[in-house]
Parts: sequence; structure tokens; C-alpha cells
Amino acid sequence: MAAKSSIECTDSTWNPLTGCTKISPGCKHCYAERMALRLQAMGQPNYANGFKLTVHEQILELPLRWKKPQIIFVNSMSDLFHEEVPVEFIMRTFDVMLRANWHQFQILTKRADHLLELDSLLPWAPHIWMGVSIENSDYTFRIDYLRQTGAKIKFLSLEPLLGPLQNLNLEGIDWVIVGGESGPGARPMYPSWVIDIRNQCQKAHVPLFFKQWGGTNKKKAGRELEGRTWDEMPAKPINCQNQASLPILL
Repeated sequence: MAAKSSIECTDSTWNPLTGCTKISPGCKHCYAERMALRLQAMGQPNYANGFKLTVHEQILELPLRWKKPQIIFVNSMSDLFHEEVPVEFIMRTFDVMLRANWHQFQILTKRADHLLELDSLLPWAPHIWMGVSIENSDYTFRIDYLRQTGAKIKFLSLEPLLGPLQNLNLEGIDWVIVGGESGPGARPMYPSWVIDIRNQCQKAHVPLFFKQWGGTNKKKAGRELEGRTWDEMPAKPINCQNQASLPILL
């Protein structure tokens, strides 16, 4: 059930939901799909269905049993706002997060339109952060949907970054994460794209977290931008760079 995670700025991942379907270019080389199929081949019971959308009731309340405060990335192996996820299950997931208020939760979706549709039902709290993924300029509309939600902390995950993102509207955005694609068939990310986003964040006073250059060997490529790392976080961050082992709950 548990293994070490290499996700920067996250202590644990919690997957009461697994599986997804592709909806935009950023999904082409989906890391979660590769991992799910590998785990299925290894006989991991939570992945008996491979990458088909699957609810795992037995995992839903796990964060309530973790007494040490953690940064928890929600559904790294799926999308909580997938259109086929029952609204009742989304609400129960939020209920667990609301009760486990000693943790900080990070949710990320590409389905920002569905997020906004459900926004009025969701019990937003300061420890529940909400983000949207944007891979190129065709999908910046997701920011507008996010901006209209009641999430207390709103963030952007510009990963995998597949093109320049000029003139981003960062009004109401609390944090920006940038990263290149990694793994087999990784598409390139150019330094000028990242530098421009860094400059936009600085002008708008929005914290920037640069995760990686990516590529087929992301460790070799590293995560320095112009001679330094960028590990900025929203106000009163939990220092995620100094955590010990990082469990990933499958």
C-alpha cells in the first residue's frame, strides 16, 4: 500500500479514486496510466481494472488515521472531477478532507468546467487547495473557471508545459507550479517559456515552484532555473523540502 514518492512538495498521495480518460494534449504520455498498467501487471489489487475509473471505498478515510500533519496530494492517479465520478463520492472525499483539518490537501484537475459546476456544493476550507492543469495556451480558460470557485488557495500546474504561456492572467492565483514532461517520448520544454512564466510570477507577486526540466532522464536534467532552484510556496507554507520518506498510497 505504501512506497516512497518522488513528488516534490508533497508528503503523501491519497488515491481513493484511480483511473482516468484523456481530454487534452497534456494527457498523451500520462504517467499515472503507465504506473497503473505496471501495477496491474504486478497484481496490485487496487489496479485490477488497470486505468479504468475505479472507486476505492477502503481508502477513503485513510487521512483521518494519519495523525502527523502532512501535505497530501489528492488522487494523483485520477481526476476527482472526472465527469463519471458520482457527485456523492466527491462530496464524501471533501468531507474527509474537512474533518482531517490538520493536513493540507492539494487537488488538481483538468476538468475545470465541472469543478465550477459543483463549486457551490463544496465545503472549501483554508487547508484544501485547488488547482488546474494547463499545458499550452489553448487551455488557459481553465484559469478563469478556477478563479470563480470558492477555493481559499488557488494554484496552477503548468505541467507538462508544451508551449509558451504569455500574458497569463494571475489575478486571484496564489501559486504557480511549472514542469517539463518526463519519461518515454517526453516532449521538449524550452527555457524561454519557463523564464517568461517566472518573470510573470515575479511581476504579479505569485510564488513559483519549478519542479523539473523533465526529459527521458529527469534527474540528470535537474530542476535549476538560471542557476538556482525555485521552491516558493504560498503564505505560511509547510516546509516540504525537509520531509523524510514520502509515502504514496495506491
